[in-house]
Amino acid sequence: MRFDNWIAGEWVGSDERVENINPSDTRDVIGLYAQANFDDIERAVNAASRAQKQWRSTPLEGRQVVLDRIGRALMDNADSLGELLSREEGKTRPEGCGEIYRAGQFFTYYAAEVLRQTGDTADSVRPGIEIDVRREPVGVVAVISPWNFPMATAAWKIAPALAFGNAVIWKPANLTLASAVALTEIIAQQEIPAGLFNLLMGSGSGLGDALTAYPGVDAISFTGSVDVGRKVATQAASHFAKVQLEMGSKNALLVMDDADIDLAVQTASNGAFGSTGQKCTASSRLVVHDKILDPFVDKLQKHMQSLVVGHALDASTHIGPVSSLTQLNENNRYLEVGREEGAELLCGGDLLDRETPGYFMQPALFINTKNSMTINREEMFAPIASVISVGSYDEGLATVNDTKFGLTSGIMTRSLARANHFRRNAQTGCVMVNLPTAGTDYHVPFGGRGQSSYGSREQGQYAVEFYTTVKTSYIAQGKPE
Repeated sequence: MRFDNWIAGEWVGSDERVENINPSDTRDVIGLYAQANFDDIERAVNAASRAQKQWRSTPLEGRQVVLDRIGRALMDNADSLGELLSREEGKTRPEGCGEIYRAGQFFTYYAAEVLRQTGDTADSVRPGIEIDVRREPVGVVAVISPWNFPMATAAWKIAPALAFGNAVIWKPANLTLASAVALTEIIAQQEIPAGLFNLLMGSGSGLGDALTAYPGVDAISFTGSVDVGRKVATQAASHFAKVQLEMGSKNALLVMDDADIDLAVQTASNGAFGSTGQKCTASSRLVVHDKILDPFVDKLQKHMQSLVVGHALDASTHIGPVSSLTQLNENNRYLEVGREEGAELLCGGDLLDRETPGYFMQPALFINTKNSMTINREEMFAPIASVISVGSYDEGLATVNDTKFGLTSGIMTRSLARANHFRRNAQTGCVMVNLPTAGTDYHVPFGGRGQSSYGSREQGQYAVEFYTTVKTSYIAQGKPE
């Protein structure tokens, strides 16, 4: 099937199209997806600018109803859309369905936030003057979302953008365009101004570069790599667009000597290998106290051997395929780099044959690693974890913080004192205590430090900071006649 871009309230085709391939079965072509060009950007921006002026004046209840309907449609169709998502991205069907449902929750949450928009008033330091402070939409927002959470990440950007009165131009990752079209079809059915929401499909290096550099774009919310994020910020600065960047990570889970080892193993496995390790919140560094190192590693290895790698839609599968051949080759490169630098590959890393041709990789565990090794410095986005041994809590905390990133971190301990100290001193935007590093809620802020994030936080009420601008009005109060 052939699928088009959605621009100015119309489906728009293109001579150039890309195939969407199922990583669980590379014989399965999900569809051919149109690639937008510069003229499409210009048309979308112009339409978005016109529509946004109408949308910002739409009564709050009108906006609330639209977002709520989008959210309900996603949740009501979570099974079918989740299967589609898993088919194109490779995460297991339960994970795919869960992501669709969570995407719906983002829309219903921000539907409620529409009605909570209030301002502030104050008396001036000058007599006879009152002050009104309120937030207004920033304008036309470009949303650039990644392939690993094609619905959830897009939803937590698009929903608040619309809720606070903005227009949206969405450029999803080319790897997961089926989910993008599915969400667009739902939004296109709503009673909104033509051009308020636009879908432009294309490569990051081509379409993405042109979109972020386009002067008519007022704000850019991006999730992706550090290198691309840096480029987005540079291009946005050329026309003073607002930017929000969520980028790389190198998350660590600290396992202390007083931890429940069985719980620690389950937590580490969930954080490191869930969604095939293709999460920005994945705990690829397992920092383990040397007093429990051997039993922890032994139990983790046995647990890993019990994990079933297979077709994403197979009910028995625990870990789906790697998302693409490009990503699989990158994973293999890190396995080689780890061995070359002296790390011991204890288990996993093999390419697996299954009934269907796909990118199946056994989860891998390195031991005897140092925090200075490449596999512990760079984000791999792979089902690969490294064990780093430490001799004390202080050494463990220092190791957790020894990274240029700072998205999530976690600790496994029975000690309330250690847990509280870690919570206050871990240099990450999100901290987990006796929980996997992966897994966050939609009603609270999400983001990191260092090279993980730049700009204001995403999600929850904190999203208002990015999607609005503040206006302060001074009003002279005359005396009644």
